[in-house]
Amino acid sequence: MKKQTKVIVIVAIIVLVIVAFLYPRLDNRNSNENSVTSSGAGPGAPQDLPVSVVKLQQETLRNQLQVTGTILPNESVNIRPEVSGLVTRIAFKEGQYVSKGTPLLYLDDDELQAQYQRLQYTQKLFETQENRQKQLLAREAISQEEYDIALNQYNTTLSDLKLVEAQLEKRVIRAPFNGKLGLRLVSEGSVIGTSDIIASIVNIDPIKIEFSIPERYANQVTIGAPIYFTNESSPQEVQGTVYAFEPQIDAATRTLKLRAQSPNKEGRFLPGMYVRIRFVLDVTEDALMVPAESIIPELQGYKVYVVGPDNKAQAKTVEIGTRTDTHVQILSGLEEGELVLATGVLQVRQGMPLNPTQIN
Repeated sequence: MKKQTKVIVIVAIIVLVIVAFLYPRLDNRNSNENSVTSSGAGPGAPQDLPVSVVKLQQETLRNQLQVTGTILPNESVNIRPEVSGLVTRIAFKEGQYVSKGTPLLYLDDDELQAQYQRLQYTQKLFETQENRQKQLLAREAISQEEYDIALNQYNTTLSDLKLVEAQLEKRVIRAPFNGKLGLRLVSEGSVIGTSDIIASIVNIDPIKIEFSIPERYANQVTIGAPIYFTNESSPQEVQGTVYAFEPQIDAATRTLKLRAQSPNKEGRFLPGMYVRIRFVLDVTEDALMVPAESIIPELQGYKVYVVGPDNKAQAKTVEIGTRTDTHVQILSGLEEGELVLATGVLQVRQGMPLNPTQIN
């Protein structure tokens, strides 16, 4: 009896093992059949790829660089005397606008004035002697040599007078050009030398704008090219014009230094200001431009996808030109009016059906 019970238990265990082994496979088979049935119920044809496209048309291309620069004065100098001396009078106010030649400061000139007065008397004496000797020479009462001595004395006195006049002129310090004076650094009664600064003078109308561009653009620089600049105090763009540039590349930075000029009648820009510059290299009126995202680089060059017949994708090899921040110029390979893909360029394949949406 015990033996019979043991056999029944063993058979029951074997049956359970077989059921446990076969059940997952049966369940998986049923699932596969269901999935095959479900997938077989689909349409079978791929859906059109939704893409955004732009219509190719001619537009104005401004090839420009975004750089930074510094405002420079039109003219600027520290005013120093040519000779040493005692300051007897200061004839300007700090921050005053002065014209070229305006007297700014006077140095003591008492000794020179005395020399000048003495030479004037001597000059009159020698002038009288020269006239008398000329009359005597005309009557052959004296020799030519005697007349020449009198004439030489007179001319020498005239030269001495001009020398003292020049020295007196240096005792008056004048404005070298039109401009605004800075802060005064000397006082009346002080003795100053040729190294002492009296004040600075700056001309800021027009102003100069100094900036540099990478050397690869050096051949595109032309005199008269426009620039547009702004800074923190004047966010509105102001136009300037390139008037000069260095005739060599800076070997340390590999850049070319340029200077532009712009009116500054209101005095909004001061020397030393930092400015952001938009430098226009050249202008093309009939350029064909596509979004930068449309360009696909290849080993042989570049290609883009366009909407072909029956709204199917068509790849075209193109030659590109100038790049801007967002667009690329097409030199060849496309025609005006074609619809160029701006999105979906990584998913699209040749001949794939498209669902295009045109964007501006």
